[in-house]
Amino acid sequence: MKTMTLLPSFLLLNFLCICSAADPLGDYCNKGTSISGSGQVSANIDKLLDELVSKTSVSGYIATSYGEDPHKVYGLAQCRGDVSSKDCSTCIQDAAKQIRERCPDEADARIWYDYCFLRYNEENFIGKVDTGYGIFYYNVENVTDPESFNRELGALMDKIRSQAVLPKNEGLGKGKTTLSSFLTLYALVQCTRDLAPINCAQCLAIAIGNFPKFCDSRKGCRVLYSSCYVRYELYPFFFPLDSNNTHPDASIKTIVYP
Repeated sequence: MKTMTLLPSFLLLNFLCICSAADPLGDYCNKGTSISGSGQVSANIDKLLDELVSKTSVSGYIATSYGEDPHKVYGLAQCRGDVSSKDCSTCIQDAAKQIRERCPDEADARIWYDYCFLRYNEENFIGKVDTGYGIFYYNVENVTDPESFNRELGALMDKIRSQAVLPKNEGLGKGKTTLSSFLTLYALVQCTRDLAPINCAQCLAIAIGNFPKFCDSRKGCRVLYSSCYVRYELYPFFFPLDSNNTHPDASIKTIVYP
């Protein structure tokens, strides 16, 4: 993979999250992969995106390529495994449109949404673990009993990671655990479906390994890589939604870390 030069080593942004499923969580446009002057690569990306949209809308996932060398491009699109086919289709259509608007001159581009993820590149990344660029969201509030919370979180993460690496689950693991009579912890992990189980386990281990650094004792956290996604919250966020539907705290921070 080409060297990523978009960001400094550390960028911290504060904002009040008024996010919806239609808003991207983040994007990456590799400035070192300019396609300026290569109309064929640009045309191949457009054709690739058409295929990613049409096939992901049906199956929830596709990893494919379009064109011939030296202008061949590789692409992957995947929806979160718990969302409906309608929400998946809408998300991938938005992703394909937005990625071209945000990264019009780059051959290596990715975009993350709550419900889906899409990427393409001239280099073949399919089947390879990619944790070279990450986005981290965390709640600014801490839990009241960190020791007990972290113990329960670790046990839940172990459980759903074990689910995710089973071939029948296609990289998805999700679950919840009761912390008290009025508090429930929800968590979801997902790998891109091109990864072998051992590679999925590796990606999730790296993602969860970031919790002590970025999300220690926080009420909620998300780690987004190009090969896997990890999230936990103290409110229901995955489908089917728990009837105990509390509202999330809007105050969060995000870190972009290449």
